[in-house]
Amino acid sequence: MFLSALFTQVLATLHLEFNEIGAVGARHVADALRNNTTLATLKLGCNEIRALGAQHLGDVLQNNTTLTTLDLTSNDIGDKGAECMADALRNNTTLTTLYLQYNRIQDKGAQHLADALRNNTTLIELDLFKNNIGNEGAQHLADVLGVNTTLTRLDVFLNPIQDGLRIHVEELVARNNLKAKS
Repeated sequence: MFLSALFTQVLATLHLEFNEIGAVGARHVADALRNNTTLATLKLGCNEIRALGAQHLGDVLQNNTTLTTLDLTSNDIGDKGAECMADALRNNTTLTTLYLQYNRIQDKGAQHLADALRNNTTLIELDLFKNNIGNEGAQHLADVLGVNTTLTRLDVFLNPIQDGLRIHVEELVARNNLKAKS
């Protein structure tokens, strides 16, 4: 039923949290998004889409021109899913907000996201709350803050980042006038 609504071109916001759609459901949502020109906000939190579902969504996001907010909270996408989102961010020109909390993203995933943010000029909010990003991943994110002037909010709170690096990230955030939690 919700997929037919996506094809009708009338929805601006779609909340599908806690529906256990999995990777197959994410593929169907991605297929529907290919032709949708009205959906601006898509919330898919807690749906067990994992890396494969993130890949389906990332593929369609590379060319999507309407979605501005994507919430993939608590979907266990891991580093591979973060890489898929990073690939999308390299080409997407409309996504401004990306929620990736509770996704078991580690240093490698943070590195992929940071690399994508080097040239991305549209994302203003990236939420990585409560993942498994350590010092190496935090350093990649800190490094990109020096070149990305679009990002205004970065949340890395409750990640296993050591205090010294946490202070460095906080200093960069303050210098760049970002709103952040670390």
